[in-house]
Amino acid sequence: MDLSIGWAHAGPSILASFLASIVECVEALTVILAVGSVRGWRGALSGSAAALAVLLALVAALGRALMNIPLDIVQLVVGALLLLFGLRWLRKAILRSAGLIPLHDEQAAFSRNIEAMQRFGGVRGWDKVAFAACFQITMLEGTEVVFIVIAVGAGGTGLLLPAGLGAFAALIVVIALGIALHRPLASVPENTLKFFVGVLLSAFGTFWFGEGIGLRWPGADWAIAGLIAAFLAVALLTVSLCRRQASCDAVTVRP
Repeated sequence: MDLSIGWAHAGPSILASFLASIVECVEALTVILAVGSVRGWRGALSGSAAALAVLLALVAALGRALMNIPLDIVQLVVGALLLLFGLRWLRKAILRSAGLIPLHDEQAAFSRNIEAMQRFGGVRGWDKVAFAACFQITMLEGTEVVFIVIAVGAGGTGLLLPAGLGAFAALIVVIALGIALHRPLASVPENTLKFFVGVLLSAFGTFWFGEGIGLRWPGADWAIAGLIAAFLAVALLTVSLCRRQASCDAVTVRP
């Protein structure tokens, strides 16, 4: 495989992993900031660090295990799961873009978490509440990141490292912004990110599922770009149709 084809495969892997991880990291950061500001930073950061250690061990273990499974089986199974995962994100992003369900509000989520932490009362000694809350949210959001990294990296030899680098870069960016701002990243266009991540994951899933069943894609790895364009076009058309249908329904029910 020449260098250009390699980047055609590795480049989207890094981008998909980075964007998906940004979304999950921002959601985890909102909770961690709320817990830390109310309960103190020692327990909050300790819980997050413990969860990150568990997740790194999980990535290492799963990465080694996948090497012992035939590539076509990995591509078939992971491709199907990645396609379903991507379509789930894309469906929700389409509905939000069309105005059929409300957008996710990180500032509102931050306020809800502040209220929840305040119900536990004051802090005495080692704060198990802060540790448990941050461990739980980091594991919850991090597990999705691990799945995406493993799934994106399982599509071919040598792709686990680019996928891992994309996720690590996202983690560093979100941590740096959290330290600098000390508040939720409410300005991050989460639905836009989820929209494009859904497109990328759906395209990757389709590509690897096809390879798993022995399909010869025209243009080899460059077919990924075509699939991304196709999923994006269909998703944008669906948003337009949903908006039009919502407008028609509103006119119909109007007295």
